[in-house]
Amino acid sequence: MQFWRKLWVFGWKEALSCVFPVIIFASLAVTKVVQVPYVPRYDLILMICIVAQVAMVVFSLETLDELKVICLFHIIGLVLELYKVHMGSWSYPEPGWSKFYGVPLYSGFMYASVASYICQAWRRFDLKITGWPGRVLPWVISGAIYLNFFTHHYIGDYRWILIVLLCVIFYKTQVYFKVEERTLRMPLLLSFLLVGFFIWLAENISTLLGAWRYPDQEHAWQMVHLGKISSWFLLVVISLIIVAQLKHVKGQRDRKEYVISGTQQPEYNSESIKRES
Repeated sequence: MQFWRKLWVFGWKEALSCVFPVIIFASLAVTKVVQVPYVPRYDLILMICIVAQVAMVVFSLETLDELKVICLFHIIGLVLELYKVHMGSWSYPEPGWSKFYGVPLYSGFMYASVASYICQAWRRFDLKITGWPGRVLPWVISGAIYLNFFTHHYIGDYRWILIVLLCVIFYKTQVYFKVEERTLRMPLLLSFLLVGFFIWLAENISTLLGAWRYPDQEHAWQMVHLGKISSWFLLVVISLIIVAQLKHVKGQRDRKEYVISGTQQPEYNSESIKRES
């Protein structure tokens, strides 16, 4: 009985953490069958995403700090989208007023939804990370991963080398999360892979609903290649590293403010990152 209760609590927290991604998928599905006169589908999806984002902050489903992180990922995602569409990696065939160089602005929200999930899961599961490999290496590897998305069109794809380096850098790193009163753990690398796999499943649904198309889906939909899991794995790495580093910086800043004000320092369980000595 205890197992099923904990499974239910875990599933419920996961569902709450996925509110924003679910809203995006729902908007893709609804706008596929319901059309609003004189409003292109891509623009309608963008309006839904903006309203949903504002509502999540107003109803305290997201904090202002989380919103800042999400906006950062919106920019990171849009830059990548502009480049990839220009290079012909995928396309957005439908018309829209909010398309910029062939990229609808709602596409940035799909990347932002990954950051939204990570921020929400971090808070709801009271995440802790141990064995974090210092301050510099995570930024270096995330920068190299992001650059590889651009440079592989010219100098080759080094994703597998990057994945090996990730395994070396993060092999000791563990993530701890709470389900009710019990604390569980898993290797951080496994969490990267699991999230990447579920994003790949979501990508199949998104392309089926016409969110975008890969070149081999122009004439008829087919399953997204399994190799894309590695791309999402790497994107999740970038997302979690940025969120973790920003939470660490915020934790340090808040601790300094409490020391200066002379008030009691709060606990930072959900934002703690224990580094390797």
